[in-house]
Amino acid sequence: MSRVGERVTVRAARAEEYGRIGELIVEVYVGSGLMAAESPYVSRLRDTADWAAKTELLVAEVDGELAGSVAYCPPGSPYAELAGPDEGEFRILAVQEWARGRGVGAALVRACADRARAAGLVGMRLSTQSNMRDAHRMYERMGFVRTPDRDWAPKPGLDLVTYALAF
Repeated sequence: MSRVGERVTVRAARAEEYGRIGELIVEVYVGSGLMAAESPYVSRLRDTADWAAKTELLVAEVDGELAGSVAYCPPGSPYAELAGPDEGEFRILAVQEWARGRGVGAALVRACADRARAAGLVGMRLSTQSNMRDAHRMYERMGFVRTPDRDWAPKPGLDLVTYALAF
């Protein structure tokens, strides 16, 4: 929840911000111990120009300061991994440590759900690492339900759990 005086704003990322957004995502994933700095996936996370070209790259600001980002994958996005043709998906949700607990993650997820609803889709899907417990709690508070039948591993040792939100 936002503190008194703070305002969370979600908007489309601007091209001149792509470098900073990429660094933010890497800081969150590597700095939180979710990924090793030497992982080849780090360069993919950092390539926000590509994410922006193939998804709707969104950012959240708290009182004008960049606090987080997410990639909304509409149907047809090559970055969608789980969603069916009538579902949206989001990827690479990242919230800076100082902004956690201020409603930033929830605002970014709501923005994705709003886009899916506006497009007439029936729901949203997501994959998350099994150790992202705080994120799991947030998703569940927002109405997402676990879909263990869709859990998967993109590579050995990286087990992802899945959630869905029906509209």
